Amino acid sequence: MEAIQELEGHTDRVWSVAWNPVASSSNRSVLASCGGDKTVRIWEGDCSDSSSSSSSSSWSCKAVIDSFKRTVRSCHWSPDGKLLATACFDGIGAVWEDVGGDYECVATLEGHENEMKSIAWSASGTLLATCGRDKSVWIWEMEAENDFQTVSVLNGHSQDVKTVLFHPTEDILVSSSYDNSIKVWAPDPNGDDWSCVQTLAEPNQGHSSTVWSVAFDADGKRMVSCSDDLLLVVWDTSTNPLESSWLSFIILLPLIFKFCLFRKHLCTLSGYHERTIYSVHWSRRSGLIASAAGDDAIRVFAEANDPSYTSRAVFSMVGKQQKAHSTDVNCVRWHPKDDDILASAGDDGLVKLWRILS
Repeated sequence: MEAIQELEGHTDRVWSVAWNPVASSSNRSVLASCGGDKTVRIWEGDCSDSSSSSSSSSWSCKAVIDSFKRTVRSCHWSPDGKLLATACFDGIGAVWEDVGGDYECVATLEGHENEMKSIAWSASGTLLATCGRDKSVWIWEMEAENDFQTVSVLNGHSQDVKTVLFHPTEDILVSSSYDNSIKVWAPDPNGDDWSCVQTLAEPNQGHSSTVWSVAFDADGKRMVSCSDDLLLVVWDTSTNPLESSWLSFIILLPLIFKFCLFRKHLCTLSGYHERTIYSVHWSRRSGLIASAAGDDAIRVFAEANDPSYTSRAVFSMVGKQQKAHSTDVNCVRWHPKDDDILASAGDDGLVKLWRILS
């Protein structure tokens, strides 16, 4: 791994980074970051520029959103790249739009009792999910232009919910929690509410401690999770029981059954991090998995391309960066269009860009 940029500006830890999926290309990219200094920063630059000097770098901070009352924990661009959603420790979610270079708040999401930990858009861009310390997951729907209404409040977790993430092609939501579990949520057949259709936990070869993050591969057929137990777990998310002939007789049962048992353990990666793994991300272009942890390190994994591995997934480490940040690495995100570029955020207040060397 090669460090190609250090983006300085935050005055406290940086919790999250998010690439704009539309505005980001190989020669111009837009990246949002948020953190403990109660701000969101919008960065723009050229990923091919590896100048380490801030005076000669093409990267600059184009906007700062500083109207938050507390830490901004999470940020996520809409699929069309026009809206940025944020989750704040004041319990309020917000949706921002770029208006002539200034970001204006066009919607707020209120309902959580305390700290909001994560926010995520659905693939269609019509749904948002939020979660928080109050153990709940909320689903919001955009009914008119920038008018969001609560669709469902989900209370299946018994502890702080750390993250939410939608499936890349379907209206399926996953959440992970301090209660050591991952929950899978799907809309009821009548569309009036959402329900938990599966829980992935230690009895399912899952995690034995807090699950901090999850990520899907490009088509949503597999998912990876990371945890305080120092493990990365890869799950098969491709199985649809309705396609099995022996289950064809239940085709008229509620749609919720469709998703039951469609996630199973594939493999576990252990021994690569020495402290809590806070973030994991699966590149939808290269297929590489990146992980970030409290040991200040970043690891990169690739799947073994060996025809003898027909019944199980096998991943090996192909890249590593010790002391990627001077302290905890909180987030890693692959560039949406450049296979080799990875962004990271750390407790040292820095956003860093990395090139993965072949």
